[in-house]
This record gives sequence, C-alpha cells and structure tokens, in this order.
Amino acid sequence: MHPSVRNRVSWRPWAAACLSALLLELPFPLAGPLPPWRSVFAWIGLVPLLIVLLSPRFSGSPRPLRRGFFLGYLAGFLWYMGNCYWVRDTMMRYGDMPPMAPTLLLIGFSLVLGLYWGLFGLGLALVRRATGSVRLALIFAPFLWTTLELAAARITSVPWDQLGYSQVDNSFLTLLAPWTGVYGVSFVLVAVNALLAGGLLLGREIGNPLLKRFHSFRDLLSTVKGGIFLRRMPLCIEASGNSYCGTAMGRRAWASCGAVLLIAGFAGVFAAPSKPSTIATAVLIQPNLDVGNDTTWGSAGWDRHVAEFAQQAGITCRSFIEGIPQTGAPVVMPQCPVPQQRPNLVAWPESPAPFIQTDRRFNQAMAEVASAAQAPLIIGGIGDDYGQAGQDWRYYNSAMVFGPSGKGIGRYDKIHLVPFGEYIPFQNLLTFAHKLTGRVSSFSRGSDRKVFFLDASDGEVHRYGVFICYEAVFADEVRHFAKNGAQVLVNISDDGWYGDTSAPWQHLNMARMRAVENRRWILRDTNNGITAAIDPYGTVRQSILRHQAGALAAQFGYRDDITFYTAHGDVFAWLCAMASLALLASLVVRGRKERIVSSG
Repeated sequence: MHPSVRNRVSWRPWAAACLSALLLELPFPLAGPLPPWRSVFAWIGLVPLLIVLLSPRFSGSPRPLRRGFFLGYLAGFLWYMGNCYWVRDTMMRYGDMPPMAPTLLLIGFSLVLGLYWGLFGLGLALVRRATGSVRLALIFAPFLWTTLELAAARITSVPWDQLGYSQVDNSFLTLLAPWTGVYGVSFVLVAVNALLAGGLLLGREIGNPLLKRFHSFRDLLSTVKGGIFLRRMPLCIEASGNSYCGTAMGRRAWASCGAVLLIAGFAGVFAAPSKPSTIATAVLIQPNLDVGNDTTWGSAGWDRHVAEFAQQAGITCRSFIEGIPQTGAPVVMPQCPVPQQRPNLVAWPESPAPFIQTDRRFNQAMAEVASAAQAPLIIGGIGDDYGQAGQDWRYYNSAMVFGPSGKGIGRYDKIHLVPFGEYIPFQNLLTFAHKLTGRVSSFSRGSDRKVFFLDASDGEVHRYGVFICYEAVFADEVRHFAKNGAQVLVNISDDGWYGDTSAPWQHLNMARMRAVENRRWILRDTNNGITAAIDPYGTVRQSILRHQAGALAAQFGYRDDITFYTAHGDVFAWLCAMASLALLASLVVRGRKERIVSSG
C-alpha cells in the first residue's frame, strides 16, 4: 500500500470514533432542556464507530482486537468528558479541591467509565474476527450494548444517561419501558444503528473502495469464487489474504429496514402522549437556598424561613408552567376555587436547610406547618439515631414524614448514597480523599424502601413512596416502591450543586423515565429547580421557574396497576447479558479447539 494511502487509512478510524462521540452528545441535554428533535442523533450516532470497528479495511489490520478496544475506548472517554463535564464544575465550586484536581477527577472518571465502550469495541471485533461475519457482529451489537449498560448500573453504579434516556419524549419508543425498562429503548436504538451500518458495511465489502485495490478486471475475475450466477447469491473476493463476502439484496434490506425503523420510531417524538386525569393536589416547595452559604440560619433566619414555608404550604392554586421550563411552554393561571381546597401533600426538598429529626425546634415547626395546612408533610433533612452498638450516632440523608396533625409518622433513609459526596468509599485506603473533598458528608445507608400511608383531603388513605436525589437514576431500585404498593412517587432533590450545567436537565429526564417504567405520577420537589409534576407517561405537566423561591401546586393522580418492569425488574437486560456471554463463551471454546487441532 502506498504510504499516503496507509496514513490516510490510519487516522480515519480514530476520527470516526470521535465523530460517534460527538453525535451521541447531541441527543442529551447540554446546558438546558433538550429539544425533542435532537434525539434523532441517537438513532445514527453509533454508525461511524460500528463501521470502523467492523469494516474489512480496518478489521484486517494488525492486532484488530486491541484496535477495536481502543477505538471504542476513545469514543467512550470523549463522550463521558462531554456528557458529564458538570463533574468538574461541581467539584471546583464545592469540593474544596486544589486547582487542577477537579479536571483530573473528570478525566479519571471518564477513563474508568469509558472502559465500557472499550469492551463494546473489543466484543464486536472479537466476534468479527472469530466468525468472519460482519452480520453476526452487527446482530450482536445491541445485546452487548445492553449488557454493558447493565454492568454500568450494577458494577460501577453510574448508569448516567444511558442511551435510552434520549427518547424520553418519544411516545412510541417509551411503550417498551414498562416491559423492559430503559434498556429496551437502548436496545432498539443500537439495533437501528447496526442496521444502518450494515447497509453501508455490507456494500463496502464488495464496493468500489475495495475494487480499486485490483489492478485489472482480469485480476478481479480471477479472485471470484464459484462465479456469480444470480444477483442475490453471495459474492466473495479475496484480497490481502482475507475473504470478503456480501449480498446486494442483503445490504439493501439492512439499510431499508433501518431507515423504516428510524422513521417510524422517531415519529413518536411528534405524537401526543396520553393525558391522564388528576384528582389530588400537592404543594411542592422550592426554597432556592444557596448550597454554598452558611445554613445554620440563626433565630431570626429560622423564624423567617419557617413562616415562608407555612405561608407557601397553604396555597393550592397558583400559576405554573405547562411543561418544562425554558422551552417556551405557556404560563397558566387556573381559575381558583373559593375557598381553596386543602392540599393532599406538602413537600420540602433535599436542601441545605438545618432540618434535623431530633431537633425539638424542627419538630415543633413541622407540627405547626402541618396543622395550618391540614395536610401530611414530606420533609428532606437529616435523620439520626444510635448505631447498633448504642455507642455512636449515625446520620442519614432522610425524608421525614409527618401526619396532618404534625405527629411524626416515620422516615425514609437514602439507600444509594453518592460516593465522594455523601460518603467516602474505602475510607481506610483512600485517606487522601478527606483532604480533596473537604465538604464531603459521612452518611450511613438506609436499608428499607418504605411506603407511607397518608391521609388525603378526600378522607381516603393513599400510599406514597419517596426516593432522594441520585436514586432517581437507578431504575431497578425505584421500581421497588411501586412494587411495595406506592400509588404515587415523590422525588426530593437538591440540584443546586450542579448550577446551570446539563446535570439538572439530565437528572430530570432520568426521573421522567422512572415514571414511564412504573406508570406512576412522580412529584419532583427540588431546592432550586426543576420542580415538576410528571405524569405516568413521562410528560412534565407542570413546573415552575428555576432559581426562584416559590412553590408548585401540582395536580396528580393515584395508580395501583403494576407493570411488568415494576414486578420483575431488569429481566430483559439480564437476558441480553446471558445471550452475550453465551456467544462470547462459545467463541472462546471454539478458538481453543481450533488451536488444539492445529497444534496436534
């Protein structure tokens, strides 16, 4: 091969991997709400990477397995650097770290999680090399991708922005979520990417770029095995010691099928989802407290904040945004009945407020607010109690629940804590982490996904499940609240740590998918936005502006039905994992047998 041609080929795979990383950044929020049309890039973003992983021009290069791993790794590293850039911003503002440490932390974070993409590239390269079949590798792609998303959730516990979340506004594709969870949506997206890549790859196997390597038509004819009798029959040619086969109708079928699925699936973005009825009202307080300021409040500050809380808690009719903030959704002022009805629930979010369960002043204030509003309260704060030995105090990131009379009913203690934010993993080994993360908390884990039975204004008792902040990204954990009987879900969160980055919007979309999977209303109450009422189809029905103190009078309903996903969890993802492991294991066994035969 001429040196100029070799150099041109050598950099193109890496450029294609970078292109896939860029294209797959676009179907996720960047620094504001995601325009639904931009989700189309999730249907095509993997195509460049798939082509360079499986194209004969590149898979025939020296050390194709290592090349496949690093091509995927590069794409994954760049994707995490772009999608999760807010990690650097958050740690720079609130981590008390040395100047370069937040950047190094983001790089390390991306290097670790990018390994999943590297394994994706390695797996496809392995199947391609072991079987010689591009088709099998492409069929394998959605199974392997789903398996690695499951691994990210279960092993490293960072299932952030899995590919399926890009379609949360797609009312067609999200019909899968109550059955398969977000994993089924990811599977379809990767399958369509594979079909489109197959339409290009299978053509390239016998297309012009390869034919140019033959010096004459006679040389080409001499390499055709068995002749070409029908257009539909496989055409096989040999070049550089490798055999490449393709079928004209096959590649047209792959491309056509991919295009049809893309068009039909993406049309769901423009279809209006169902609009369920509402029968209840919750007042979701948005205090807009600065997470970087002193939060002790003092006597005067305490009285002022509690008075504002009590005043906001009693207003059940007020203006709201009919949709997601910053999208141009209209502001609605409903007709308010006189007198206003009392709320079914009042919620205060996870926030830097000095709300501690054992503080007498706190309990007295909550009793006054509940009595004035005549409604149950869910309050984000710090739960504490003695440890098992009775010798040390344990602290929890908690949601404390009070009845309409102000009497404490119970609390939910956050189970899935944020590493280096709410606890330091491997404290005995990572002693330096205390210096790097000066403001890190040291919370204990909860152990019980409780469901609370709360009196409603209609005189009935309804069941509520509460999950806190980062727990919203764990589908298989949130579903347990609905499985345990919760008729509505409450998500309290403090996204003030993220500022005006992409994280609050990404976090919102993942919470919306939890509503779809479990077919439950989610009342999302945040410190400074995005406070919203999310219906069982993932649509934000009401919200209020970010970075403003206020409250949302959220209309919602109750549901008792149990979806397949609620009942059984990640069955689909585990089946994909079993299929992937079975194929890879069979290839390993086959390779060993071939080596034994050849050595014998």
